[in-house]
Amino acid sequence: MRRTKFFLLIVFAWAMIFAPAVTEATPTTVILVRHGQTVYNVQGRLQGFLDIPLSDNGLAQAKLLANSLKDFPIDVFIASPLERAYVTTDLVAKAQGKTIAYTDERLREINYGDFAGLTPEERKVRFPIEDELWKNRPWLVTFPNGENLRDLEFRSRNALEDAVAKYPGKTIFIGTHSRVNMILICSVLGIDVEHFWQIESDNTSVNVLRYENGVWTAVLINSVAHLGKLVM
Repeated sequence: MRRTKFFLLIVFAWAMIFAPAVTEATPTTVILVRHGQTVYNVQGRLQGFLDIPLSDNGLAQAKLLANSLKDFPIDVFIASPLERAYVTTDLVAKAQGKTIAYTDERLREINYGDFAGLTPEERKVRFPIEDELWKNRPWLVTFPNGENLRDLEFRSRNALEDAVAKYPGKTIFIGTHSRVNMILICSVLGIDVEHFWQIESDNTSVNVLRYENGVWTAVLINSVAHLGKLVM
């Protein structure tokens, strides 16, 4: 019995010395980018599911973004199907001689329901309670005929997790929308939704997240350096 234990100890020690080392998985990098500016952005109208195209300025912003990332190694491009996000993503992909792998409906902007398309003044008159809550306690708002932030977090987080699972160890570009990016940053970092408004998301802003060994890390948030600015 003693000889058996000694033999097993020798075998175990031999295995520990000569067995190949277990290496950590290559981290997955996610580049979250908001679309370029639209006319509705300038007017303060909420877009949500409305398919508003980029303005001339927004297109120029997207081209500057594409040029700034043309030499950065990106493996996969994914986009919201809404035109403003799709075109922004497509320009970056084309600058690298690539195409968008797929669009994901779950990456659409939050559904503002009856709020969509209204000016700030119109929202205040038609929906004074919801408008006030959205400004000060957005986690309490469910937009009439629309969504709330928890709905947005659920679908967009699932889209993100699916992308990471599909392309482990890759660099993934995801072109989407301000509220999507804001809620995803809160979600992956474990920041309560009550801090939602403390995350900035400017047009064509770049956010970089790293996923490694089950942990998300924020590498960069709301960078608009490609526009020649540190902040908007």
